[in-house]
Amino acid sequence: MKWFQEKLYEHHAQMLSVDDVLYHWRTEFQDVLIFENEVFGKVLVLDGVVQLTERDNHIYHEMIAHVPLMAHGLAGQVLIIGGGDGGTLKEVLKHPIERATLVELDGEVIELSRRHLPTVSDGAFLDPRSNVLVMDGTRYIAQTSEKFDVIIIDSTDPMGPGAPLFTAAFYEACRSRLRPGGMMVVQSGAPFFQPGELEMVCGRLSGSFTGVRPYLAPVPTYAGGMLALVAAGETRDALRPPCKVLRERFGPLQGRTRYYTPEVHRAAFTLAPSFVGNAPLR
Repeated sequence: MKWFQEKLYEHHAQMLSVDDVLYHWRTEFQDVLIFENEVFGKVLVLDGVVQLTERDNHIYHEMIAHVPLMAHGLAGQVLIIGGGDGGTLKEVLKHPIERATLVELDGEVIELSRRHLPTVSDGAFLDPRSNVLVMDGTRYIAQTSEKFDVIIIDSTDPMGPGAPLFTAAFYEACRSRLRPGGMMVVQSGAPFFQPGELEMVCGRLSGSFTGVRPYLAPVPTYAGGMLALVAAGETRDALRPPCKVLRERFGPLQGRTRYYTPEVHRAAFTLAPSFVGNAPLR
């Protein structure tokens, strides 16, 4: 039996059996591996790091998309930077938004995901509300005059192609592209192994946003089984509305999510402070 071994963290590795290699090649920007695993189904790996699996990607995608959209309540224009697999786009389009703009650096990731992992996007790229651009996300933010209600940074970790999406200057540029009441969410790695990354993201976002709060999503194929995300907006309370408000907004999504619920929304923020240690909160 062949095995894939992820060595993202010093002194720790995780392994998945490789039952069948569907694709392995290098794009202009990164190494892409897609393989079948008996437990998790198809697995997408970029530069040696697991990005998603068929079995548990919905948890990550639902939490990075529905938390800011449900907290906002009236989002019309949504920007996704990264997310070339289309999973976050699929979740965003479950809301009655006007348009979702997805900006992905590596166009081959979009095509490979549509070909080998079609259930992840489930036709989202064909939705008339989708506007897909293949270009650098930092350049798009610097050049666009568009304004958004929610910005989602669905990127790889702060290394390689994803590194520019974690700077204080980029976060400030994103804030300038938000409408009043706008919100932003950033993926921030595995908090048990990457507490420094989470602290960095919170600290840099705090330079541009008054309200910054980390929250958690349990994703089995990420090291430690937990993924940290950070939400930012005008106030901390706006990111975690009362459960009554979330339940009212959740009506149109009833039966369309597998993990996210209003109760999970609030609990994800409740778990975060004790788990993430010294990440600064504002």
